[in-house]
Amino acid sequence: MEASAAGRARRGWRRARDAGSSLSRAAVLLFLSAFLVRAPPSVGYLVRLPRAFRLTQDAVKIVGSSSFPVKVYVMVRQRSPHVLCVTQRLRNAELIDPAFQWQGPKGKIVSENSTAQITSTGSLVFQNFEESMSGVYTCFLEYKPSVEEVVKNLQLKYIIYAYREPHYYYQFTARYHAAPCNSIYNISFEKKLLQILSKLVLDLSCEISLLKSECHHVKMQRAGLQNELFFTFSVSSLDTEKGPKPCTEHNCDSSNRLSKAKNLIERFFNQQVEVLGRRAEPLPEIYYIEGTLQMVWINRCFPGYGMNILQHPKCPECCVICSPGSYNPRDGIHCLQCNSSMVYGAKACL
Repeated sequence: MEASAAGRARRGWRRARDAGSSLSRAAVLLFLSAFLVRAPPSVGYLVRLPRAFRLTQDAVKIVGSSSFPVKVYVMVRQRSPHVLCVTQRLRNAELIDPAFQWQGPKGKIVSENSTAQITSTGSLVFQNFEESMSGVYTCFLEYKPSVEEVVKNLQLKYIIYAYREPHYYYQFTARYHAAPCNSIYNISFEKKLLQILSKLVLDLSCEISLLKSECHHVKMQRAGLQNELFFTFSVSSLDTEKGPKPCTEHNCDSSNRLSKAKNLIERFFNQQVEVLGRRAEPLPEIYYIEGTLQMVWINRCFPGYGMNILQHPKCPECCVICSPGSYNPRDGIHCLQCNSSMVYGAKACL
C-alpha cells in the first residue's frame, strides 16, 4: 500500500510541477515541516451556480402605471433610479401646469429631504437607500392636457424594495489519511491547516471558516481499515469596510476577490505536491487523499431578505427584502410565509 501511495504522490507531483505559482513557498514549507501532508492536485467541481449578479434593469428612469403598482428595486446604501410621476403615455406628452406630490410609508415627502428628493420635474430619487425605506410610495399628479381643458388628476403607486447581493461563498471538502481518531495530532493538524489557509486569503479581505471536521474508520478493499479526516470549510468575502484593507477599485468586487482566494487555495494544495514529490519515503502519517478536494459555489440571502423569481421576475438573482406577510430568520434563500408579519425585512415571525 505504501509503495502504491508513494507512486501516486510522484505522479501527482509530475502533473503539478509545471503549473507554476506566485504563492509563497515559505507558507507551504512551514506547513509541511510541521505535518508533511501529501496533497495531489486533483480538484472535483460540483454544481457551480452563476456568479454574475446584476439587476435586470436597463433604464435609469422608471415610469408608473394607472392599472397596477410598479415594482422598483434599489440596492441598499446606493442611489436609486429616477421614479417618474407619469405613465409611459404621459411621458412624451405636453402637460400644462403640472403639480406633483409624493407620499411614502412615513407620510408626505418634501423636496428638502436629505435622503428622498423630488426633482423639479416631479421625479423621486433616493441618495442613500436603506432597507427601512422600503414600502409603498404614491405620487399624485395634477395637470391640464391643454389650456382650455379642466384639471386632471392621476394617482400612481410604486412598491420600492431594498435588495442586497447574496451572501455567496465557496465551500470546499477534502479527506486526509489520519492518525488514530482519538489522537490530538489530528486536532493540531487541523488548526495548522486552517491557519495557513486563513493567511493565504487575508489580503483579499476573505476569511476561512471550518464548517465540519470528523474522523471516521473507512474500510478499503485491499488495505483494511484506515482512519480518515473529513474536512469541510468555506471561503467567504468580508465586508470591505471590515476587512484588513480599505475598499479600492481593484478589491471592491467580492466575486472577483473570492475567485482569487479560490485560486490561492488550489495552488496551495498543488505546491504541497511539488514539495512532497522531492521528499524521500515513507509517507507521513497524515496526508491528503487524492481526488477528494471538491468545491461548490453557494448563494445565501441575509436575514430579512430572500429570492423569489415569481414575485420579482425583474430581479431574479437579487436578495430582495421580505414583504409584509413573510420573513427570513437566517441565511436561507427564500422568505417564509408569516401572516402576522406586518413589516418589510422581518427576521422573525411575531
